Amino acid sequence: MTHALPGYLCAEDGTRADARTAPWCCPVCAGPWDLDFTPDPAAVLDPAAGPNSLWRYDSALPLTGALSVTLAEGNTPLVQLAERVHAKLDFLMPTLSFKDRGAVMLAELARRLGPRRVVADSSGNAGTALAAYCARAGLRCEVFVPEGTSEKKMEQMRAHGATVRVVPGGREAAAVAAREAAGLPGVFYASHVFNPYFLHGTKTYVYEVWEALGGHLPEVLVVPVGNGTLLLGAALAVEELARRGVRPPALIGVQSAAVAPLASAFRSGAENAEPVPQLPTLAEGIAIPVPPRARQILAAVRKSGGTFLTVTDDQVRAAQLDLARRGLFVEPTAAACWAAVGPTAAEDPLRGRSAVLPLCGAGAKTGLAAPAV
Repeated sequence: MTHALPGYLCAEDGTRADARTAPWCCPVCAGPWDLDFTPDPAAVLDPAAGPNSLWRYDSALPLTGALSVTLAEGNTPLVQLAERVHAKLDFLMPTLSFKDRGAVMLAELARRLGPRRVVADSSGNAGTALAAYCARAGLRCEVFVPEGTSEKKMEQMRAHGATVRVVPGGREAAAVAAREAAGLPGVFYASHVFNPYFLHGTKTYVYEVWEALGGHLPEVLVVPVGNGTLLLGAALAVEELARRGVRPPALIGVQSAAVAPLASAFRSGAENAEPVPQLPTLAEGIAIPVPPRARQILAAVRKSGGTFLTVTDDQVRAAQLDLARRGLFVEPTAAACWAAVGPTAAEDPLRGRSAVLPLCGAGAKTGLAAPAV
């Protein structure tokens, strides 16, 4: 039995498309798709009664029916870092990053569509997650990565059976190469940026925080932002839970000071972000010079009453060490939020408010950041 798939909707020009036959981007403006889907706020939401995976939130998810793809992802714990500040340990996911939340949705979607192969572009974690979940779903997977991608992450992709294509240049060059392949017959482009099903996977992060805090959310959610998949997923969940009477938090986005198009746009009051140079940074996972969903990200942060913060490599390095000495070994990108609001921060942006931040990638994938020269 084939269950109905919510269709795509372009937020820029209103174009609609069937998810089974649509191109990977809006054919009118070439922008990313949103999903024509709103969960029923009256539907029963009882995650404790569901399976031990993110499918426990099935009444809030766009895919229903026979959900065969899972690695028991989700349901990661909260640990206290400071008074009123908790970290959610998403580096304990099956592939050691939060990207599993969106990858399982894309793999389940691809399984239903039945392509000959799945292609993706990634700086590391999204690629490892998609490789694993495609392996679980029995799908051929090909991942385009920029040169300089962590050898450990590429090794993980290959171990899951994916073909890895190393593209000369930075993150945007890998994306361009993947999009060229995406136009070929029989290819499903599992883009964690352009495909909105990914965002409906990452939103489960906030649903889990809501569950762990007894039906409440903290006053602030601090989120690392590159392409914005976790922040936009969080914004979706906040909006959906608000319809159930849950008080929404402010969203604080964190970027690397070296590559901060969204923070710059936010400070200038712009509705969209201008491209910035692709400079080296320890926080490579959020070093996105041209975020395709920039307009949506900026609008979501402003609507929440939040802000953007930037962190230097020295702050990231110090935060990674600080977390390790608290027993939590994460990759540098995952330390960015703690760098922004923890003891190494230049100021106290939380001002005593309760907050949750993600530790979204394991240090085993990258090792400790090298000391500054």
